[in-house]
Amino acid sequence: MKNVRRVELQLLNSAPGGDSLTGPVEDYLKTIYALGRGTGAVATNDIAQRLLIAPASVSGMVRRLAEQGLLSYERYRGVKLTERGRRAALRTLRRHRVIESYLSKALSYPWDRVHAEAERLEHAASDELVDRMASAIGEPAVAPHGAPIPSREGFMDETEYFPLADLGAGLGVRVVRVSDEDPQMLRYLGELEIVPGAELLIVSKAPFGGPITLRIGMTLHSIGPALAAQVMVEPLMDLEAPAH
Repeated sequence: MKNVRRVELQLLNSAPGGDSLTGPVEDYLKTIYALGRGTGAVATNDIAQRLLIAPASVSGMVRRLAEQGLLSYERYRGVKLTERGRRAALRTLRRHRVIESYLSKALSYPWDRVHAEAERLEHAASDELVDRMASAIGEPAVAPHGAPIPSREGFMDETEYFPLADLGAGLGVRVVRVSDEDPQMLRYLGELEIVPGAELLIVSKAPFGGPITLRIGMTLHSIGPALAAQVMVEPLMDLEAPAH
C-alpha cells in the first residue's frame, strides 16, 4: 500500500493549472481518455485495473480530480473528462506519441522499445521540445504503432477501426494500428510483417477460437484470435483471394 499512498500524495500536490499537472495526474487523464474513447464514461474499477492501483484509492483520486475541474464523476455512472481534462489528456498523448516517433525515425529505436521510453519521458518533456521534435521528423500524423498524434491545437483523429479478429475469411484489409504495450508481441508482429500500412488477406478462420490464416504478400501465416484482436484494420475492396 506504500506505492498507492505515494501516488495519492503526488496527486494532492498537483496544481490547478494545466501546465503544472503532475505525472500521475496526467496518467489518470490519459487512461480515462483511452478507456472512454475520448468522451465516454469509465468505471473506476477499469481505471484501477489499467493503472494497477487499488480501487478505493482510485475513487478518492477521482473525487479530487473532479474538484480540480478535470473530470466529472457520478456515483454508479462512472467518470468522464471535462473539456479541460480532455485537453490535458491530449497534450500528454501528443508528447508520448511524438517522442515515440522521434525515437523511431531520428534515433532508429526499434518499435518494440519506443513505448516504454516514451512513458518515462512524456512527463518531463516540454511542449516546445515536443513541437521541435515533431518538426524535425516532418510532423508525423501517426506514431510508429499507428496511433494518431494529436495536433498542437488539440485535434485528434478518433476514427474507430475493426479488430482483425472480428472480420471474416476472404476479406482484404490494411493494418492501421496495433497495441503498443507488449514488446514481445510487437517483435513477433514485426517478424510476420503485420505492421501499420501492411495489406493482407484473411484466408481462413478456424472455428471455436482456432487459428486465423493470413496471406501477406505471397506468404501464409497463422495467428491466434487473441493476437488478432490487438491488430486494428480497415477493409480493402481491391484485395481478394486468388482464383484457383
